[in-house]
Amino acid sequence: MKRLIVLGMLAAALGAQAADQITIKGTGECAKCILKEQTTCQNVVVVEKAGKKEKYYLVNNDISKGFHKQVCMKAAKVKATGTVKEVNGKKEFTATKIELDKDAK
Repeated sequence: MKRLIVLGMLAAALGAQAADQITIKGTGECAKCILKEQTTCQNVVVVEKAGKKEKYYLVNNDISKGFHKQVCMKAAKVKATGTVKEVNGKKEFTATKIELDKDAK
């Protein structure tokens, strides 16, 4: 019985975590090389919502680092899935998946 309760709690926690994930589509750019905002490279996804541009700064995890060559020195349309939180007034995005957006025009 205890095992079922623990498994149920684990499943609920994983379901809540998955529900917090969002997918964003926009232009992938480098904060250093394209945006000229930083002294080190970092992926940024610029999303346009209601005529305003919002920047999502990607956390430098393995997924983001492995994708960086796609957006360093040249912008590209991307689709990213992950979680977002606000840190010091910036949207910090932890990607679990990022890819070129082949459907973008």
